[in-house]
Amino acid sequence: MQDLLRREAELERHLIDLDVQPLLLVYGHLTGDTATLDRFAPYIKGAWGFEEEVPEEMKAELRRKLVEAFRDYAKSGRPLPPAPSTELLQKMADTAVGTHVPEAYYPMIYDELNFDGKDAKTVKWRKPPPAARLANFKVLVIGAGFSGIAMGAKLKEAGYNFVIVEKNDKVGGTWYENTYPGVAVDTPNHFYSYSFRMDPNWDHYFARGHEILNYINTCYTEMGISDHVRFEQEVVSCTWNGKDAVWDVKIRDKHGNVSEERYNAVISAAGLLNVPAYPNIPGMDDFKGPMFHSARWDHSVDIKGKTVALIGTGASGQQIAPAIAPEVEKLVVFQRSPHWARPNPLIFKQVSDSWKWALANIPYYNKWYRFLLLWATADGLLPQMRTDPNWPETKSLNAENQRIREWLEANIREQCNGDEELIAKVTPKFPPYGKRMLRDGGFLKSLTRDNVELVSGPIQKFTEHGIVDENGEEHQADVIVLATGFKAQCPLYPIEVTGTNGTIRDHWGEDDPRAHLGITVPDFPNLFLIYGPNTNLGHGGSALFHSECQIRYIMQALREMVENNIDVLSVKHEPFEAYNAKLDAEFEGMVWKHPGVTSWYKNKSGRVVTNSPWALSVYHALTAEFDPGEFEQEKADVEAA
Repeated sequence: MQDLLRREAELERHLIDLDVQPLLLVYGHLTGDTATLDRFAPYIKGAWGFEEEVPEEMKAELRRKLVEAFRDYAKSGRPLPPAPSTELLQKMADTAVGTHVPEAYYPMIYDELNFDGKDAKTVKWRKPPPAARLANFKVLVIGAGFSGIAMGAKLKEAGYNFVIVEKNDKVGGTWYENTYPGVAVDTPNHFYSYSFRMDPNWDHYFARGHEILNYINTCYTEMGISDHVRFEQEVVSCTWNGKDAVWDVKIRDKHGNVSEERYNAVISAAGLLNVPAYPNIPGMDDFKGPMFHSARWDHSVDIKGKTVALIGTGASGQQIAPAIAPEVEKLVVFQRSPHWARPNPLIFKQVSDSWKWALANIPYYNKWYRFLLLWATADGLLPQMRTDPNWPETKSLNAENQRIREWLEANIREQCNGDEELIAKVTPKFPPYGKRMLRDGGFLKSLTRDNVELVSGPIQKFTEHGIVDENGEEHQADVIVLATGFKAQCPLYPIEVTGTNGTIRDHWGEDDPRAHLGITVPDFPNLFLIYGPNTNLGHGGSALFHSECQIRYIMQALREMVENNIDVLSVKHEPFEAYNAKLDAEFEGMVWKHPGVTSWYKNKSGRVVTNSPWALSVYHALTAEFDPGEFEQEKADVEAA
């Protein structure tokens, strides 16, 4: 604090550029001044910085009060306050987001913000494990993306003997593989990052792909797990060996050589979005030009001055189109069905030096800003995604959902320059959030360019020179890009996983994956999933938040095994069935089950298999404590351990 005040002029200069809500939270935390919170509350309508109407004189007053609070701490020499009490937290949170934050969120907030500088999700030993038991307990992690390296960091902290196998030659997972033009995150990256490793130096509020990859690489280096990672190796199969209570794993290297290894536990961090999905359209092999999936972008192909056909208008397609439209001769976009896309003034905005300075230097500023993003991007949307049985409309679910629809329609009209034909093509008939809600990053505006054509409806076939649409018209192309998504309904593919009672495909088929809490599956002992079935966040939030919840749960399960000499840990059928029944019931009446919606969230029978219906606070609570009573257990021979 003394150092902060030695640079008081610098502090005051930076404060002018900062949003009210995080400053108000810092002030409330440092002072406990609830009267000031009450004065500001009527002017704050939401958690985003652009959702406040605070008069300028009040903002200046807040900045003065904050500097005075810093002076007081520096003069007294007292330490910064610990986490705020629940009473103060309630007042602060409610004021800063413009609505009531339920008490159920408080445990999650305390965990997520790590006020004492420690990772609240770290799982510690309850009793020191025997050294031999820990050394002989081998863990395999599949994948070195965001989740895999975080899992590795926690395993290393606890002293496990573990290996991370990664099919690519570097870390990063989907952020290493997806290098298409315009690639970026659509969750604010100050929340789409590890809670235990917040970065004040992001260049954008919604980071570009290379920024995220740099962050992952930096974290990987700092975690010191490089000795545990084996690159350019791919897991071919995992077969449960009941006699020895281990997984027999076959791993293929880049030369095609297959080795056989044994592990006590296997953790898949491959997730749902790692295997590209290719369309099943006649004549794909007939096209003579370059054709590639967006997740496997061929940078050797020069698209400048070419005619490019882009198939797909989901998240990747909507980022690619505005990025390449200015440099190609012609862009033909093939849209099977339209998507909703929300505008956000921060989507391309760069983070100012003042923001970076504040995130690095102002006490608790980075933590409270993270809370605001958590609330702004997540659970506040859930109520509008549930059907009001008395609501008369079919294109919306309730009054708030209708309000959002009208706002999105107004944005479509504005971005399409009032072109009625184009507006009709790009306006979804289903309610908002029925499919993944995208960020409007210029896709709609790009469709108004003279060199861009939008073709709606199914594709009939490919030809040597292009694509034939449903009306029989051929659209010639030099290059075809397939922005057609991933095999999200088929987790663990293409690994052959065989448990105690058949393969994982025997249990799941090709598109009906189920898991307890999205993490464990009966008849597959000692197997854990990160970003497994029904853990995708379709209503907002950060995938990394979910991953951290799952990692904590898995670390508790492994602790149970090591501390209690348990060889076999297999979730029982009863809790598994009960959880999935509760899960399916929760989806009833939600927008993803709407009859007018077809998406990768649902399988062929209409069951939602990828998304989580739970509020973040609910999933946090569900995974906070591992329950050994839900698992069949077989103990090891203590003397042998």
